[in-house]
Amino acid sequence: MKEITAEQVKLVVSQGKSINILDVREVDEAASGKISGAVNIPLGLIESRMNELDKSKEYIMVCRSGARSGRATKFLDTQGFNVMNMTGGMLSWEGNVV
Repeated sequence: MKEITAEQVKLVVSQGKSINILDVREVDEAASGKISGAVNIPLGLIESRMNELDKSKEYIMVCRSGARSGRATKFLDTQGFNVMNMTGGMLSWEGNVV
């Protein structure tokens, strides 16, 4: 499984580069603050909503601690998506949230 640190994600975001962040926390968790531009699809809905994702794009998976996003990363990888897990999740995120 490919991984990226919260610090690396913060650097990419601060440079204004276009990235696709998928937040797999529950709706109420994401509503309390997520990385700018992140799309929220709770882990339990990933399989039924993966048709909304584009296999030609790279996605960074995020959750609270990195466990749920790790499961989502493994699942989507088996489905042919280009995904990586943000280690440590939002607990490691020191950037701005919206």
